[in-house]
Amino acid sequence: MLSDRAEKTDQVVVLPASLDDPNTAPPGLYRVGFYATCVSIFAFFVAMVIAYIWRAQTAKYWEPIELPSVLRLSTTVIFLSSVSFEIARRYYRRGDRPVYNKLMVLTVLLTLGFLALQVSAWLDLWKQGVYLKKNPHSSFFYIFTGIHAAHVAGGLIALFIVSLKKSPKREVVNLVAYYWHLLFVLWAGLYLTLSLVS
Repeated sequence: MLSDRAEKTDQVVVLPASLDDPNTAPPGLYRVGFYATCVSIFAFFVAMVIAYIWRAQTAKYWEPIELPSVLRLSTTVIFLSSVSFEIARRYYRRGDRPVYNKLMVLTVLLTLGFLALQVSAWLDLWKQGVYLKKNPHSSFFYIFTGIHAAHVAGGLIALFIVSLKKSPKREVVNLVAYYWHLLFVLWAGLYLTLSLVS
């Protein structure tokens, strides 16, 4: 696995001399850590979905809840944020900073919109009297959406860093973008699971 910092020749791969500095991270270190983190996050959500589907088979104390209709809109919004980030990443790779900056602002706004819609969904359920401890179905809903929203909020910090930093490393921009795509895939899977089981 090679870093974007590696220079390729016809015969060998020449790594920069900065690798001799013990204070400099080796090429690809960010990537390895990122992939390990993403695999663990994905496995965690898969385990939760399996537990949810298994629990739904037991009718005892299980009361189906009607999913707030705003979740359809929030799914579209997080998809658009993933698309805008991907386009921004490609413009950054070409060196077009003005377009990159505008698209990153759009991505941040879409992300804030997604989180606002999630809060709106929770408020809608609270108004219906559907609370976290009411029954296992509502508990799973709040846990799913809450943990996902926490991951989005954490990603928002990374998004601000790559948006506001004057010259972020291309590798870091790429990894944050990939994390963003993972958040969309996780949400799409959660929303589909919640819709089918509901």
